Amino acid sequence: MKPVEIYTSPLCGFCHAAKRLLTQKGVTFDEIDVLADPDRKAEMIQRANGGRTVPQIFVGETHVGGCDDLYALDRSGKLDPLLAV
Repeated sequence: MKPVEIYTSPLCGFCHAAKRLLTQKGVTFDEIDVLADPDRKAEMIQRANGGRTVPQIFVGETHVGGCDDLYALDRSGKLDPLLAV
């Protein structure tokens, strides 16, 4: 499985929903809390091509986007192949 990184905030319901979907799929992910580590927010914005909202989700080098994007990939059957090595 490709490495998954998710930039989050503890106050974000969409972040919790995205993490819940990944957990249900058995995906291990690295969570980067931009409230606890504000310096990482600039990193997130750069990696996400200007995306300033959380969550921002990356599978390997692929920027998935946010929670809605993650769920859309899952509904279309494209998430599992993206996660696979």
